[in-house]
Amino acid sequence: MKQLIECVPNFSEGRDMNIIKQITDEIEKVEGAKLLDVDPGAATNRTVVTIVGTPDEVCEAAFRAVKKASEIIDMRKHKGEHPRMGATDVCPLVPVSNISMDETVEYARKLAKRIGEELEISVYCYENAAFAEERKNLATCRSGEYEGMAEKLKIPRWKPDFGPAELNVKAGVTAVGARDFLIAFNVNLNTTSTRRANSIAFDVRERGRSKREGNPITGKIVKDENGKPVMIPGSLKCVKGIGWFIEEYGIAQISMNLTNISITPVHIAFDETCKKAEARGIRVTGSELVGLIPLKAMLDAGKYFLRKQERSLGVSQDELLKIAVKSMGLDDLKPFNPKEKIIEFILQDDKNDKLIDMNLAEFADETASESPAPGGGSISAYVGSLGISLATMVANLSSHKRGWDERWEEFSNWAEKGQKLKDELLHLVDEDTNAFNKIMDAFGLPKKSQEEKAARAQAIEDASKYAIEIPFKVMQKSLESMEIIKAMAEIGNPNSVSDAGVGALCARTAVMGAYLNVKINASGLDDKDFVKEKLSEGLKIEIKTKEVEDEILEIVNKKIVS
Repeated sequence: MKQLIECVPNFSEGRDMNIIKQITDEIEKVEGAKLLDVDPGAATNRTVVTIVGTPDEVCEAAFRAVKKASEIIDMRKHKGEHPRMGATDVCPLVPVSNISMDETVEYARKLAKRIGEELEISVYCYENAAFAEERKNLATCRSGEYEGMAEKLKIPRWKPDFGPAELNVKAGVTAVGARDFLIAFNVNLNTTSTRRANSIAFDVRERGRSKREGNPITGKIVKDENGKPVMIPGSLKCVKGIGWFIEEYGIAQISMNLTNISITPVHIAFDETCKKAEARGIRVTGSELVGLIPLKAMLDAGKYFLRKQERSLGVSQDELLKIAVKSMGLDDLKPFNPKEKIIEFILQDDKNDKLIDMNLAEFADETASESPAPGGGSISAYVGSLGISLATMVANLSSHKRGWDERWEEFSNWAEKGQKLKDELLHLVDEDTNAFNKIMDAFGLPKKSQEEKAARAQAIEDASKYAIEIPFKVMQKSLESMEIIKAMAEIGNPNSVSDAGVGALCARTAVMGAYLNVKINASGLDDKDFVKEKLSEGLKIEIKTKEVEDEILEIVNKKIVS
């Protein structure tokens, strides 16, 4: 699974589109980083850019953009409404999928170091990437703005984290950070009253509302010893919110920014808003997602609403997305297209050339064609995916079986495990063909000089090892699926016990077929220790699989006969 991060650099130019394009052109030169959005503002004289992709590539694209901005933006001439201190004012990295905040922080600091050293720009690290507590807050780092930075950099406690402690008068100062994913999320109400929408927003947002004496609406605001209003916090952490009226739709909305979806995800924000609205006699009719959202956030929402229904969570990704969209009414105002709103889907290659995207007849036809791939390795992975799919089906049927209501979660857990294995095996269907292509590419390398011959031989060796690792992983995952298949034969819906039996036969076939591919790809390898290890482990997996298959079929046949 690819690691994905988002980068949202803000450049101090929002009026000259030629300058903005020169910066974004640098981003688009980097393969593996995708430019998703360019949002210039004339009044602020500032452009916000959104880049998404794999971490190294996004950091490379960000660095090139910062470099270009330092060359073509002169901060001595800059004027705008927004606070700013540099040509690239801020450059936050945001974890999107399969990457932790700690890892994102490391990437942010590496990027900051490179900007400081190679471009000679003073850099402060902020938010999660900050080295000191007082530098976490961006506003604190930026206080004094560009005009005050020359003096600020001379103060020992404001020495930059990277780069010179002397102002780069043309490029200014840049802040590089790591922060959580921010989601702009609006909840639709069956009212036109902005005041009532605001009341609900104050109920849920973290800041809450001002405390008042006596009447909570008209009473005098209570202030502390410093003269600041005393606040009554709302019910949701990491949420900002306000009520407003949308002329286009003729309804009031609660507009929220979810600043940390690991603390308050979209589904919790939606459900809590429903509760607070109902308490005030107002109904929530749906919601609206402004901008993009990570896939995991939508899948988590789907699982949350299925769990509330006490239904199995072990369903397909498409089904989870459908549940999430319908449960939160994301299609209330206009159609919700996951391909346009979910980051991972936007980044997918438009070319539909994956085996698993074919229908059954197309897949069979492609296998039967004169092309050597897909071959036995891909078929083994696919048969394995069918085996665990049958067991997952039994788990889902058992979860919803009449009279077994109290056991829904038990079977849901089995189904979730099954779905995960199914997805992994489906991925290996195409990966086995990719492994074959790597070997063909390696054999096609030039071999005129000694250096070329050595490089070609190493490439063939590496590609052959990869072509062993893939079917070996098919073996591992298919054996792993046997645990679920056996459980469903033993405790699952008895009406589907034969399906568990067929699942076992498929898993055994997948293991044995994949092992044949391990052995044939191992025959030409020079690394004999690697070969010995894989063949030995593969034989153990094959023997164990056959043993478990016999146990499952014995259980199945006894239940069928009885």
